[in-house]
Amino acid sequence: MQEKILIIGACGQIGSELTMKLRDKFGNKAVIASDIREGSTELMQSGPFEFLDATDKAAILMIIHKHQVTTVYLMAAMLSATAEKQPKKAWDINMNSLLYVLDFAKEKLIQKVYWPSSIAVFGETTPRIDTPQKTILEPATVYGISKLAGERWCAYYHNKFGVDVRTLRYPGIISWKTLPGGGTTDYAVEIFHKALQEGSYECFLSENTTLPMMYMEDALKATIDLMDGPFFKTYVSYNVAAVSFNPKELAEAIRKNVPNFTITYKPDFRQEIADTWPQTIDDSLAREEWNWKHEYDTNAIVKDMLKNLKS
Repeated sequence: MQEKILIIGACGQIGSELTMKLRDKFGNKAVIASDIREGSTELMQSGPFEFLDATDKAAILMIIHKHQVTTVYLMAAMLSATAEKQPKKAWDINMNSLLYVLDFAKEKLIQKVYWPSSIAVFGETTPRIDTPQKTILEPATVYGISKLAGERWCAYYHNKFGVDVRTLRYPGIISWKTLPGGGTTDYAVEIFHKALQEGSYECFLSENTTLPMMYMEDALKATIDLMDGPFFKTYVSYNVAAVSFNPKELAEAIRKNVPNFTITYKPDFRQEIADTWPQTIDDSLAREEWNWKHEYDTNAIVKDMLKNLKS
């Protein structure tokens, strides 16, 4: 049976690029994009698209039946900074959509599920340097709480019902194709736009706030590599890492290419969130079990971001 993929939240930062990557791999007709809003012209015209509210269980099921979906990538979520402003709505979107999809997999209506977690599952009590795969998880944000609860639900459905669900804990994701979507690490995308448009940037985190980051190309590679592997006997929400830097270090790397660029700092409520997150991540389990490795370091990210945004 041909794999038919449904991406829920296909117009978000990761979803939009994941859709195109999977269409390149499986063919345009095999990948159904869905979201509550329209996406880019490229996404809308290159293959099937369905308007979908991720909290509407009946609508998700209808699309699964209509397109004979075998695999669901559930990318819809309210991110960290936005979720703090609307906690109950964020919980509803982030949790109910996952439980619906896990139920469909339990009922054998679909075969495989991808659901992204995040470094937001960690908290102030977690070791912040080389954060281990197994460690204390006491998130301080609604987003982090929903991701931790989601990981446990995925493990429950995997262990109890044999559901094939796979998960990565993404660090901050950097991409030139889509604008930021309300995350605490979004400064690392905004800064490139401001550097080219205005030559200056006011950062909402302090200069020494070191956080784990990853270029979109690496995030997509990790996601597809994980899903391409065989069924895992035990569920793991894998740590994945690439680079770590702070705003000051990123600004210095940008200045090598945009000499007159200046940065100032005005930390807001997102600083408190960032202060509970790791600085570096130990992702040795992913590297050992399915040969994960990143390709883009900080300088490569900066060069590729500036090159693409300029053009």
